[in-house]
Amino acid sequence: MRARITALLLTLVACLLLALSVPLALSTAARETEGVFLDRLNDTERFAGLAEQATTDVDLPWLAGELARYQQVYGITAAVLDRDGAVRTGSSPPGPSIAADPAVRAALAGRRSEAPRWVAPWQPEPLVVAVPVLRAGDVVGAAVTISPTTELRQRVAWWWALVAGGALVAVVVCTLLTSRLARWVLRPVHDLDAVAHDIAQGRFDARVGDAGGPPELRRLTTSFNDMADAVQTSWQRQRSFVSDASHQLRNPLSALLLRQQALEMDLPPELREDWASAQEEGRRLHRVLDELLALATAEQSVSPPAEISLGDLVDERIASWQPAAGQRGIGLERTGADDVRGFADPTALGSALDAVLDNAIKFSPEGGRVVVDVGTSDEDAVITVLDEGPGLAADELDRIGNRFWRSPRHQNVEGSGLGVSIAKALLASFGGALEARNRERRGLAVAVRVPVPPDQRLTSR
Repeated sequence: MRARITALLLTLVACLLLALSVPLALSTAARETEGVFLDRLNDTERFAGLAEQATTDVDLPWLAGELARYQQVYGITAAVLDRDGAVRTGSSPPGPSIAADPAVRAALAGRRSEAPRWVAPWQPEPLVVAVPVLRAGDVVGAAVTISPTTELRQRVAWWWALVAGGALVAVVVCTLLTSRLARWVLRPVHDLDAVAHDIAQGRFDARVGDAGGPPELRRLTTSFNDMADAVQTSWQRQRSFVSDASHQLRNPLSALLLRQQALEMDLPPELREDWASAQEEGRRLHRVLDELLALATAEQSVSPPAEISLGDLVDERIASWQPAAGQRGIGLERTGADDVRGFADPTALGSALDAVLDNAIKFSPEGGRVVVDVGTSDEDAVITVLDEGPGLAADELDRIGNRFWRSPRHQNVEGSGLGVSIAKALLASFGGALEARNRERRGLAVAVRVPVPPDQRLTSR
């Protein structure tokens, strides 16, 4: 955004400088041109007056001497033409095409030359000034001066270079000023973006500092911090409630289960089936409370991430789950690279992977196969768990991770619907993520995305 604002301001400044510098450059060229033209016009009028006095051919040598001395001193060709445009006398032959010059034709028609608007540095043509020679009110010829414009063009070029240099300096100064202005205006926005990202990653204590900027943005940062405080307070109360409620309900529930067990011996046979159902529901409620407590703990995790070997962590978790997989005859193996590094909390990542492996083993058929692949994507390291279970419907994939949600087809499978929610919360604590998709033939592929170490991020960019 800063680049766009700077570009917009510089475009406006450039248009303003262009609107000012172009007329200034043209006016300086016109002023220099007019000064040279008026000087030549005075000289040409003097020669026209001398030509009016040279009424006979006897006077021509004297007039030619005047013209020659003028060229010798100033380097400007001067000549006197007759009524037909032929040269009567001159400091040097001006060339046969001089009679076709517009200024000469105007003089032979009785009009003085008009000054050109301006002479540009790339126009090598000489400056021709012609004045009619009158005798008794009739035009009998014309006095002409032909001036080289080298010096004039050099002065115009110097003025134009000065204007261009001033405009360039102004552009440089405006670039620095607009860059600083854009940085000053957008600094609070950048800080807001960074803090919003931190809060989205679960760091609810992040706040925007006093970054300066316009008063409107300073008020916005203050309002944002107030909102973040309110969100953090609400979040902490919610987490505390879940944690406290789960913890406080576990003890009475455990006591209730113990009393149920104590009553087992005194129950008549016809009530034992109901007793077993009540006992199972109590144990299920106990598991739900345990998982709610685990979820609250996961969402409050603040352990700093560190660089770890994902291959070693996956091997460790697979070894832990081999007995559970073996009980159902499920093969559990790892594929992929061994040297993949991740930037994560190893405890949180291991717990999240446990939740995914638990589901993969639970929903795979007996004698099936679960594969854990370790690899990388464009920006992350990826641990993919592939099972051979029934998978999910397309409209159910987006609901994975919703608390207490379970597919209607899996209601007969033991579980509370909190495992993936806990995994997502654990992964979010260090910037990870969880994605799921159906495999082509059968089963589910769950990808656990793990940030790579900071030095690898810089290298990949």
